[in-house]
Amino acid sequence: MTPDEQHAQHEKLMLHALSLASRGPITGGNPQVGCVLVDPAGAILAEGWHRGAGTPHAEVHALSRLNGDATGLTAIVTLEPCNHHGHTGPCSAALITAGVSRVVFALSDPGKDSGGGSQRLREAGVDVIGGVAAAEAAEFLHSWLTSNRLQRPHITVKWASSLDGRAAAADGSSQWITGTAARQHVHEQRARADAIVVGTGTVLADDPSLTARGDAGELLEWQPQPVVLGRREIPAEAKLRSHPRALQQFDGSDLNSALATLFEQGIRRVFVEGGPTIASAFIAPGLADELLIYLAPKLLGGPKVALNELGVSTIAEAKELSITEFRPLGNDVLVVARPVTMTGD
Repeated sequence: MTPDEQHAQHEKLMLHALSLASRGPITGGNPQVGCVLVDPAGAILAEGWHRGAGTPHAEVHALSRLNGDATGLTAIVTLEPCNHHGHTGPCSAALITAGVSRVVFALSDPGKDSGGGSQRLREAGVDVIGGVAAAEAAEFLHSWLTSNRLQRPHITVKWASSLDGRAAAADGSSQWITGTAARQHVHEQRARADAIVVGTGTVLADDPSLTARGDAGELLEWQPQPVVLGRREIPAEAKLRSHPRALQQFDGSDLNSALATLFEQGIRRVFVEGGPTIASAFIAPGLADELLIYLAPKLLGGPKVALNELGVSTIAEAKELSITEFRPLGNDVLVVARPVTMTGD
């Protein structure tokens, strides 16, 4: 097999490993990781993925499903095998002990304690190849990598608006600007977040439940932690008081402090809903890592714009975005965008 053919084979196997990684939970502090064990001809002999905190990592999961020993095999892993003792032992050591002769990975582990597995493998005589399908893996792990780099949760800000940028009609009515497909997509995004954030204004005006629900209104298996920003008291009869997870409230005066607290609690993905005040509070200082904008083919006019003041006084100061996805949802359209400075993280 030529070097080019081998690289193409490794890329194909890495993309498969990424598909395996997607089977694991996206919520929580751990990255989604997939692993395949292949023989010298490239045939897959075992597969594994990380199934959540406290469970075997992808490499160990794959080794446990192997029929026979791993001597001479190649491990294709989406993230550099870890090199530390956490809930489980270091995967680099497990691969060495198993007799794997080559490890191919997509991204280096950025963790101060968990990184360095490739060096340990090389020192043990294992052939190591890094950077295979790195762009695809970086996109797949975008939120986890962002949170790890910034040491705060990855922030997604969502709003729904008319084509002329209005979040509500002049009388304040906003249910429903978008259709059922867009609203169900929002529930799916809630289920992919560790926490969902709104302001007291939204709670008092709309009395939202902030749960993640299925098509029939049933509660999904994973529910985000409800977080409210603002000093006003949440009524005892508010729907949030009966959320499956306990409500947490911050006064909203220091977003960085609130985010640091959430990060310490293991929250890595925050989904921001609510009105223009909360959305703008995250976007203006550059805390929004991703925007989900649901556009309805309606015109409302009037003063109820989707965002408030962002500190932009001239067009040269506009906050530039890169659109990463444009998806029809029924009669509506979802636009996913990231600040230009975040593109490629």
